[in-house]
Amino acid sequence: MKSGRFIVIEGLEGAGKTTAISTVRQWLDVRGHHVVQTREPGGTPLAEQIRTLVKTVQSETVAPETELLLMYAARVQLLSQVIRPALAEGHWVLADRHDLSSRAYQGGGRMIDSQLIDCIRHAVLGNTRPDFTLYLDIDPVIGLERARARGELDRIEQEQLAFFQRTRARYLQIANSEPNIAIIDASRTVAEVQQQLIDALEAAAL
Repeated sequence: MKSGRFIVIEGLEGAGKTTAISTVRQWLDVRGHHVVQTREPGGTPLAEQIRTLVKTVQSETVAPETELLLMYAARVQLLSQVIRPALAEGHWVLADRHDLSSRAYQGGGRMIDSQLIDCIRHAVLGNTRPDFTLYLDIDPVIGLERARARGELDRIEQEQLAFFQRTRARYLQIANSEPNIAIIDASRTVAEVQQQLIDALEAAAL
């Protein structure tokens, strides 16, 4: 049986993840790969309920650690029910966000100790890691303008600019230190971003 691959699209709000996922999906389909497409938080009925909890504005302040644990609860459910079974069957998994999001948003944006995050991720994710991640990099000012143009913002999207600046800084720090993450300049035109994605995929020799 041909082995599957786990590909993740990451980025701030307004970075163009939806378009990127469509581009990557088409690239995979043309090559005859059976693709299982999913998203985080979410991807299973239970994980989608957690997504609603995370993204809905609450009547009480959500502690950063509560948000972190909810994210990992949804992630473990998705891994056990969808991602690991798909990979075991030789399918390719294409995900809108994964573990890197928590390391950037909760680690960078919320300033949760990275050692705590590492302990949680190693304990609950085991050895399951993406084979390749495409990080769509964009100035938060531009990204948030795009997000606002789409409509009402969710709880996390309503955070202050400094939160997203910290998140971006952590994304870049990690992306520049891990070889299986490609940085895509998401401020370019749609056609240019799509070409960067294709070039990165081909260079990765998946």
